[in-house]
Amino acid sequence: MLELQELEKRIGYQFKNRALLRRATTHRSFSADHNERLEFLGDSVLGCTIGYELFKLDSHFSEGRLSRVRSNLVCEKALDEIAADVGISDFLLMGEGEVKSGGRTRPSILADAMEAVFGAVFLDGGFEQAQTVILRLYAKILADLPERMGKDPKTKLQEVLQGNHLPLPAYRVVSCTGQANSQTFVCECAVEHFGIRTEGTGTNRRDAEQHAAAAALKALQEKPEAAKLKPASA
Repeated sequence: MLELQELEKRIGYQFKNRALLRRATTHRSFSADHNERLEFLGDSVLGCTIGYELFKLDSHFSEGRLSRVRSNLVCEKALDEIAADVGISDFLLMGEGEVKSGGRTRPSILADAMEAVFGAVFLDGGFEQAQTVILRLYAKILADLPERMGKDPKTKLQEVLQGNHLPLPAYRVVSCTGQANSQTFVCECAVEHFGIRTEGTGTNRRDAEQHAAAAALKALQEKPEAAKLKPASA
């Protein structure tokens, strides 16, 4: 286990109260003094920081587009990228059972820990310091923003069907397994008009539905009778 001073170097911030950083890197399986409250706080600080940055970037972005892009930037996948760059797993305290079940590489745990770190910086140094840390760690993602501004699969699928006056897809949870802090969801996406039923897996319902929608889009593209459908708008 690396010392927390190394984590401070990696995020570019030195704590006045390092106990906050230790709590941010403590999983609930290890101690009652865990990081979930800091995660809640960090999620809010992250959303505000990224939202403001997007607001400044282009005055022509509509509210819907701002919300969509922000959602793509603060999702588990993006936070997992940040966690990998920082190497947050090197500093996490977690119970032996969680470690054995692959907790150190589980995207949901790593993403939550990064949000908790942002929350800890906010408590220790205020919003401006948290904003500075977030934007530094997000620099690579923000530089690649044009590639990340596309619509998510659920939005694309809905727009394709709506634009062609077809019924919207239906989603349902097929299964939910695992403990409360490490669940796996399987969701189905049904596009009844074309007889398409696909499934997606994720650590939460939203991600599972997005994966199912992506699979449905692919299946739709392979349907000869769907060839004349108007595509979703850009």
